[in-house]
Amino acid sequence: MTAPLLLTPGPLTTSDAVRAAMTVDWGSRDPLFVAMSDEVRATVATLAGPADQVVCVPVQGSGTFAVEATIGTLLPRDGRLLVLVNGAYGHRMVQIARTVGRSVTAYEWVEDAPVDPTQVDALLAADAAITHVAVVYCETTTGILNPLREIAAVVARHGRRLLIDAMSAFGALPLTLADVPFDAVMASSNKCLEGVPGIGFVIVRREVLATCKGNAHSVALDLYDQAARFEKDGQWRFTPPTHVLAALHAAIVAHRAEGGVAGRGGRYLENRDILMAGMRALGFQTLLPDALQAPIIITFLQPASTSYEFERFYDALRRRGFAIYPGKLTVADTFRVGCIGQVFPDDIRRFLVAVREAMNELGMTDGAAVTVE
Repeated sequence: MTAPLLLTPGPLTTSDAVRAAMTVDWGSRDPLFVAMSDEVRATVATLAGPADQVVCVPVQGSGTFAVEATIGTLLPRDGRLLVLVNGAYGHRMVQIARTVGRSVTAYEWVEDAPVDPTQVDALLAADAAITHVAVVYCETTTGILNPLREIAAVVARHGRRLLIDAMSAFGALPLTLADVPFDAVMASSNKCLEGVPGIGFVIVRREVLATCKGNAHSVALDLYDQAARFEKDGQWRFTPPTHVLAALHAAIVAHRAEGGVAGRGGRYLENRDILMAGMRALGFQTLLPDALQAPIIITFLQPASTSYEFERFYDALRRRGFAIYPGKLTVADTFRVGCIGQVFPDDIRRFLVAVREAMNELGMTDGAAVTVE
């Protein structure tokens, strides 16, 4: 069976070059593998800040492994974390902090509203015990883009430390230490860098990581110890995902060739604009206003048509070569369509044709949603 084009928030459709990179077997101590690992870490780090100020520490596993490693290593045992929640991934950070035994406070917005920096300002002014703040840059529960620069400015003004979950943004949306003061940025190999799943990574300020010896709750997820080992001899402490690292190396080469963050983000933005215009022409309604919509994944309201069933709609699109994502909201019934991965404007145009055909198959006249009072 031919694999569909993945219009999802990840894992994503990857390039032939990325998949080909996984056909080579590497020894973890082979000098060529060590050099490749060093290059990946250095290149990823410099997307966010100067090499003398930040370091990239990869961890085996999904992006959530990197989030847990960050909270467990960087948040002092007597610290307190404020998590700014407007979706599932904010809730996950709260769960992680509680599970690893750190003090945590959650402040929640509705899923289709961005984090409000003025409220963050008030929260920090009211609670001097908060040492760290965590926020999701692009919350793929809805595709909403949080105002990261404004949030970072508030956190910095209060002298607190910022942890950024940039899983679905890193590599395509602007994020540099010069513009956004942070202690750590968490991301993964299988999102906007267009690698495959299996490596999460944390970009940490060097001076911050230097203070974290012995703080981690876990041996395997100790960023300080892993960074120290990389500095010593370039080795992963435990068996590295060699094939995934090789794929990420190939993906980073392609990312650079496409024009880096600006080039990759520009393609995703074009995908987004074509997708939203085309779906609206078919009657579908987006959950978010355009100003809040990141070029990562778009949430559409469930059509009111009695002929619509998500499973049948999904299957009709799958037979035509496309995979979409179900909704993940409590505020409305929805489905989601991604703009990222090896997806290009002509792919989106083909998808829109497939949507029209799927609607005809299901007997839908348009995609208009139920009116929510």
